[in-house]
Amino acid sequence: MIGQAMRCHVLVEAGGEPGWRNMALDRALLDLATEDGGAYLRLYRWQPHCLSFGRNEPATRRYDRERIRRLGLSVVRRPTGGRAVWHARELTYAMAAPTAKFGTLKEAYQEIHGVLAEALARLGAAASLAPSPRGSAGLDAGPCFAHPAGGEIMVTKGKVVGSAQLRQGEAFLQHGSILLEDSQETVRELLLGADRAPSTRDTPLSAELGRRVSFDEVAEAIHSALAGWRGPWTAADGARTRRLRASAERYTGQFRDEAWTWSR
Repeated sequence: MIGQAMRCHVLVEAGGEPGWRNMALDRALLDLATEDGGAYLRLYRWQPHCLSFGRNEPATRRYDRERIRRLGLSVVRRPTGGRAVWHARELTYAMAAPTAKFGTLKEAYQEIHGVLAEALARLGAAASLAPSPRGSAGLDAGPCFAHPAGGEIMVTKGKVVGSAQLRQGEAFLQHGSILLEDSQETVRELLLGADRAPSTRDTPLSAELGRRVSFDEVAEAIHSALAGWRGPWTAADGARTRRLRASAERYTGQFRDEAWTWSR
């Protein structure tokens, strides 16, 4: 789907940021889209590796907080919905844009995943969008990658991309993890009563393609897939990057706050 043309900007941040800053930046990305009506795509990493909960996920009764503390794991609660994800050797994308130019959130979800699936296909993956299941997995269903939702990206052996959304006013944010090497078994191992939890159905790109896949390789494939979609896409200039960082400062306190992280 080509979609309606608009001003589109992409940011590639290969260096890695802590979870609280990544979530503050994604939340600020929504502000930029609201303010100027453009689309923004951010590609980034997590450093250190981090466990993220969905905005409404009941983490306090699902995950072993004491074990997470003993292991010294970083934890954050996302501004979007969905279920827990372990962010390690992956590429994370975040896109914010005016809702009116993408239709419903479901339509936006599938359209964005369609572009990402095309990017993965360029790398040789047999990527396709999952059909809608008869019933949706609830927030108590364990890790995000334990169950594919309709429109999520699948490869031969399982799910390779998991995403979540937030709509605010006239804009939306969608972000998600593209697994490069690590599985999501870490999330399962942190569940209370993990022996009763379903195994994850994730398939990292390295397992699908039988070779190591780098962040830069996937970022380049996404950039190529953007050609002719919505854009043209241009690298965000210094002024927009500074606006993003300044806006993110408003949210860092929230995403660093353990009371927010373990609020449910």
